[in-house]
Amino acid sequence: MANHGHSVTGVDRDQYKVDSVNGGESPFYEPELEELIREGRRTGRLQATTSLAEALAVSEVALLCVGTPSEKNGNLGLEQLRRVAAEIAGHLPSRSGAPLVVAVRSTVFPGTCDEILGSLLGGQPGISIVSNPEFLREGTAVKDFLVPAMVVVGGEDRAAVELVADLYAGLPGEVCLVSLRTAEMIKYACNAFHALKISFANEIGTLSAALGVSPAEVMDTLCRDHHLNISKAYLRPGFAFGGSCLPKDLRALTFRASRMDISLPVMEAVLPSNQKHLSRALEAVLALPETRIGIFGLAFKENTDDLRESPVVILLEQLIGKGRDLRIHDPHIQLDKIYGSNQRYLLETIPHIGRLMEPSLDELLGWASHIVLAQQPSAETRAKIAASQLPVLDLFDLRSVARPV
Repeated sequence: MANHGHSVTGVDRDQYKVDSVNGGESPFYEPELEELIREGRRTGRLQATTSLAEALAVSEVALLCVGTPSEKNGNLGLEQLRRVAAEIAGHLPSRSGAPLVVAVRSTVFPGTCDEILGSLLGGQPGISIVSNPEFLREGTAVKDFLVPAMVVVGGEDRAAVELVADLYAGLPGEVCLVSLRTAEMIKYACNAFHALKISFANEIGTLSAALGVSPAEVMDTLCRDHHLNISKAYLRPGFAFGGSCLPKDLRALTFRASRMDISLPVMEAVLPSNQKHLSRALEAVLALPETRIGIFGLAFKENTDDLRESPVVILLEQLIGKGRDLRIHDPHIQLDKIYGSNQRYLLETIPHIGRLMEPSLDELLGWASHIVLAQQPSAETRAKIAASQLPVLDLFDLRSVARPV
């Protein structure tokens, strides 16, 4: 921050760290960091102190970078955050209402800023609270700051959010201005995704090596696909997956691995995870009033008539078993034109499906008192459903699944 042109006062209880920074030295090893500290001291833009009051007296923004270590049960330890928030609150009277933005850089669970900082600092004149999670990796932290993949700032006070975002003005990378809880959550999402990718690559590598296949060649080839593999594809929260490929191939992969005495916990967890998501969708639909429920979509995804292992078919089977009154419309499903394994799967699962199908969307809307979207509708279809003024449960919107309307 000092190298980027800001006047920075670092605050820490550890006198050794404070003395190290003021002496132009880094209190720990990180490539290129000591050079930046020396330059900050030379320009006078960087100083350190053990006095929070001294730092707050000259600050417009307070970046909270305290540790949030794991407790024995795996929960976050928030004592350091509580302590520093309480200390800031204690020094606010001396600021006489001068504006201060308190930005949390520490990794905290969504709601923490509201619960801890909000209770101690909320409502104080001139105080704004934002979340500004850090994405600096040990060993490449300086590079990650100077060339960020993205900058995330979240809060409800737009002026405060923009002020913190401006701290990074001129750096490359996308600036993402989001809600307070989204900013808190994104750090967990990123770290969980990184851990998942490492575990996935290791499991594929383990199985590949056992089969006499080059793990490096497999993963290098996988990463060359920037359309589906290394892309936004499949990373939008939505309904459970199905179809003729993904479930079948996951079962085959984990079965063959088990026959070789190779445990692949990540792969083995995918189908149960998918089933849990389908169960959440079922609970959301069951929470609707027991009236006429219209289902849009029957195939495992839009723009196909493939019904094999469609999560919608499984959902319907369970809803029928629960006695729900249902009708279904899928613009690409004509029962007299499906055949083979597609037809067998449907008729074995829901033998009387013909009595539940509506030939047009208009007829479905005319019959139903609630609409459940089990496929992504086209813009035209969505507009028609909205015009019907029927309550809609969108299974592709996790907020709807969590809180049906």
